Amino acid sequence: MFSPEATMLKKLDLKEEYKHLYKPSPKAVELVKVPKLNFAMVDGRIRPGEAPGTSAAFQEALQALYGVSYTLKFMSKLRKTDPIDYPVMALEALWWVEDGQFDISRPGNWCWRAMIMQPDHITRRMFAEAVDQVSEKRPSAAVNLLRLEAYTEGICVQTMHLGPYATEPATVARMQAFAAEHGYADRHERALRQGRLVVYDHHEIYLGDPRRAKPEKLQTVLRHPVRKVA
Repeated sequence: MFSPEATMLKKLDLKEEYKHLYKPSPKAVELVKVPKLNFAMVDGRIRPGEAPGTSAAFQEALQALYGVSYTLKFMSKLRKTDPIDYPVMALEALWWVEDGQFDISRPGNWCWRAMIMQPDHITRRMFAEAVDQVSEKRPSAAVNLLRLEAYTEGICVQTMHLGPYATEPATVARMQAFAAEHGYADRHERALRQGRLVVYDHHEIYLGDPRRAKPEKLQTVLRHPVRKVA
């Protein structure tokens, strides 16, 4: 039966709109300008002796992020006024250290910000309602720490890394060489939080669910902010 309401549903293809940022070629490093985007996000740290895959706090955060993101998608799709359907975007994470050096083979001192991009029409009121729904169904400490916040990355170098995370250093070296060749150097995003200087060293975007994919099948967008030096 024909439903007039069905014709009112708008489609928002975020994956296509931001294809240049979320589906780069693994064959080349490129320079991109990342605009201000809105994210559901949560912060944490890896404990000594743990890794992202064995950190209960990090895994709990991912479950909370996916839960709220899918809840927001269905809230948007089913609302009576201006319903909009859209794909849930990829999981992302910013990694940094507050002491020592960032070493991808030694995650015991890493801090992280896990996040999933949200469309512009998602309001703080909708976000708070989604958090309440997820908290009621699957209560966790991570759900209550989620927030909706804008993040502007600006000029970056990026590429697609194929395969295990352990082999990322070779890809990062390609990115650094590309940046230097074109007159750019790393530009760390700095923010003062609770009196401590936070430096974002490494940005990963996970295509697919990193909790389920085999290491050799992983596809990870690597992105580093840069600044012009020459």
